[in-house]
Amino acid sequence: MMRSVFAGVSGLKNHQTRMDVIGNNISNVNTTGFKSSRVTFVDTLSQTMSGAASPKTNIGGTNPKQVGLGSSVGSIDLMFQDGSVQSTGKNTDLCITGNGLFVVKNGNEKYYTRDGAFEFDAEGNYVLPGSGLFVQGWMGKDGVVDTTTSPGNITVAAGKSMSAKPTDLVSYANNLNASIPMVTELVQEDDQGIPQSVDDVTATSDKPVTVTLSDGSTIIQTNGTYHKGNSMPITTTVNIYDSLGGTHEIPLYFVRQGTISTATSSTTATAITSLDKWVVSLEPDATKAQNADSTYSFIEENGTETTVTMPAAMIQFTSSGKLVTAPGSLSPAPDSNKQAELVYTLGSIGTTGTTPTTPTTQKVMIDFTALTQFTGNNTINGTSNGNSAGTLKEIQIDTSGVITGVYTNGVRQAEAQVAIAQFTNATGLTKTGNSLYQESNNSGQANVKTAADLGVSITPSALEMSNVDIANEFADMIVTQRGFQSNSKIVTVGDEMLETIINMKR
Repeated sequence: MMRSVFAGVSGLKNHQTRMDVIGNNISNVNTTGFKSSRVTFVDTLSQTMSGAASPKTNIGGTNPKQVGLGSSVGSIDLMFQDGSVQSTGKNTDLCITGNGLFVVKNGNEKYYTRDGAFEFDAEGNYVLPGSGLFVQGWMGKDGVVDTTTSPGNITVAAGKSMSAKPTDLVSYANNLNASIPMVTELVQEDDQGIPQSVDDVTATSDKPVTVTLSDGSTIIQTNGTYHKGNSMPITTTVNIYDSLGGTHEIPLYFVRQGTISTATSSTTATAITSLDKWVVSLEPDATKAQNADSTYSFIEENGTETTVTMPAAMIQFTSSGKLVTAPGSLSPAPDSNKQAELVYTLGSIGTTGTTPTTPTTQKVMIDFTALTQFTGNNTINGTSNGNSAGTLKEIQIDTSGVITGVYTNGVRQAEAQVAIAQFTNATGLTKTGNSLYQESNNSGQANVKTAADLGVSITPSALEMSNVDIANEFADMIVTQRGFQSNSKIVTVGDEMLETIINMKR
């Protein structure tokens, strides 16, 4: 009889605990990144009135007679399923989808959270504004983020400046048309006004040249030098930055000179290889460029003259469109067989009454390794490194947690990357309040990597909402209430039975 009373009391306590958990879940229905919990019950030790007996020859076996002594809380489990993604429009907010947590730090104490409502403080520190905890990650250097080191505080100061960086590399990519029309005939009038067919000619406004191409088309040119058997020059321009951040637009010309054959002999046979040859230079006249360093000059705003020189580069392609050689003058180079070099002499000549200054030489490597030659359009494009000075105007964060700075000079540079922690048993983490967790003996150690490394996705300008399901919580509340009422009835009936026994003596 007393056992039933104590069993009912244990049921009351356990259902009260379950109601407390349900109440906490509902209370945090709108808490950013909150993970709901559930309560499971188990029965407690049973009192054995008689043990089990094994079967005999003349009688069967009997089961044990046991009376349960009530229930207890078996576990309070953290439900780590993802919450819904809520867009906020604030570019510093982050939302995690998947098994991962943000890492934040206070001194030497590390915490973990799903609350991504971050922002930058007065000193540019990326923090949880409610507690001031520093968000952990990796800082970038010159636009490169090294995630192999230990993460630290992320700091991106407002108005951060970027120094000017001179160009030292121009990279060409995409396609040169293998079927570009070649010059088949050049016609220019002589001094008596009689048209003459020539192999090499320079066009002027007084003596234009009629250029006939292999596709049957004709062009009348009033300037430039042309050669029979070459293609018309393909004009490209690249922006070069000097050490002060000044921008210079430099033209480079690509001229096809046809197909050449090379023989390779071995002990058994001689192989003939056909290669398509192109000349790259600062001169539209490829023949002139091959005989001497091509030169391009222009006047700066301060009245000085900038001179650019470049030895002509010969690039060759196989019949399958693959670049095989492009000898340049730079040595040593990562691949000197496929690179050339520009030499810029800045401010070498004063032209408007200024005093000539000491020339400043700037060397720029030209890389052709990404070029191809297939039949089709000319899609060749040259890009250069370097930049003018600039100031950070905004930051953007992508799905891998990379914080990119956008500068007033048009440069986009990786400033930092947010670190993500993953646990073998995230439900074993210990809650410490303020939507923070810490490692426990059963959570495992934090594996801190990038979001991409851990298979986690980050949604910028959004927050993860609570994963509390109100419908389930209300249903559990009803079941818990009925369970509590039932256990209270056990206590009431047990009390009445005790009272009846006491009254038997009266």
